[in-house]
Amino acid sequence: MQRILAIAWLTLKAAFRFRLVAVLSMILLGGVIILPLIIKDDGTARGFTQILLTYTLTLITALLGFATLWLSCGTLARDVEEAQIQMVAVKPVARWQIWLGKWLGVLVLDAFLLTLSAGAVFFLMQWRARNLPPEQQSILRNEVLVARGSAKEPIPDLGAVVEDELNRRKKANPIAVTDLAFMRKQIREQLKAGSQIVPPDHRREWKIDLGQAKDSLRDQPLYFRVRFNVAQATPSRTYLGEWRVGEFTSPLLYTTNMSLAAETFHEFAVPSSLLSPTGILTINFINRNETAMLFPVEDGMEVLYRESSFGLNYIRGVSIIFFWLALLAALGLAAASFLSFPVAAFFSLGVLVVGLSSGTVSLVLEQGTVFEVNHETGFADKPALLDYVALPIFRVLQKLINMVQGFSPIDSLSTGRSITWGQLSLAFVEICLVLSGILSAIGMAVFTRRELASAQTNH
Repeated sequence: MQRILAIAWLTLKAAFRFRLVAVLSMILLGGVIILPLIIKDDGTARGFTQILLTYTLTLITALLGFATLWLSCGTLARDVEEAQIQMVAVKPVARWQIWLGKWLGVLVLDAFLLTLSAGAVFFLMQWRARNLPPEQQSILRNEVLVARGSAKEPIPDLGAVVEDELNRRKKANPIAVTDLAFMRKQIREQLKAGSQIVPPDHRREWKIDLGQAKDSLRDQPLYFRVRFNVAQATPSRTYLGEWRVGEFTSPLLYTTNMSLAAETFHEFAVPSSLLSPTGILTINFINRNETAMLFPVEDGMEVLYRESSFGLNYIRGVSIIFFWLALLAALGLAAASFLSFPVAAFFSLGVLVVGLSSGTVSLVLEQGTVFEVNHETGFADKPALLDYVALPIFRVLQKLINMVQGFSPIDSLSTGRSITWGQLSLAFVEICLVLSGILSAIGMAVFTRRELASAQTNH
């Protein structure tokens, strides 16, 4: 461990010697302070956090991400190209210790810069929040600068019901093999529509279990977040509905009529006294319009409740960003283990661009081809040989990308969503241990077997 720490210390000294730390610190602090002054918010609590949290943390992540790739590629590749690594390799230090020490040094530097910039964002946000109107400050404390948990109705498993209905239709009318996937999807959507659509003058009920959180919510307000769709929505029209929250037999039944716009999210506060003794919150909606309303199963109804403080949630969110930087450092060092500095930097940026292109990867997998799709049929004219090779690779890429992008700390922080300890632990395992571990093992194995003298043929 002493040898690894010595290499890490040398990496840090090199970063300070090249004034990288000073330049990055000024750029990060400048972005944190100047960007909110340039972009004005709309005076609301959500607009305020959109500027101070979303934009500044995104800027910090982008700057530190590119700096991490550049430093991790340069600290190893340049040492090899300039023959400096030979002064270390001849000492009783294993190659894998050199590699791991450089990775640790980059992580220490990232931790310092991330703590500095994220801390500046936190204190600047607390200071500027005092300028908001009193009612917006209340919204900020209760709905934004808070860690709110979420509870929904469980999505029903329709797999067995879909297969039974599909078999019934196959017996009545033979179905071509090529149409089975389309028919299965159509049946699933029809079954989902039965639980999503509320016809005129009909009622829809949700029973949402808050589980173990019920005991800590007796004195805290609850919020339900709702969204619905209609057949022909217009921006200026609203739709009337009657809400009844609580058990019908309870004297504390909360009833209200609201006229809401379609295809947008709405949040309302309700007292926690409406919870049943077992922690069940019952919500009923009665459609008072002449058109049917559809509440999506995935996000049509959601109950939000206070879970912990914003400060603790902020630390967990910044920790996930640090995990991302650890992965980028491992990627840069792995590329520099067998490539020159310019090629390693180009390769690392290429991998990063592929990782950010998750939409393209998902579209290719959805279409089933990497080529153009016939828009009339929705499928390719005929399968290409390249698809048999490319599609399995794209499936693996999608799984790897989802492991990294499955955690959205910036979005969660700006919307007041809780980042649980379970999510933080899962992010550490998937990003730091699995993905970074794989890249580290590849990088150390290649660097151990590399002939260092072959990189200095021109010297």
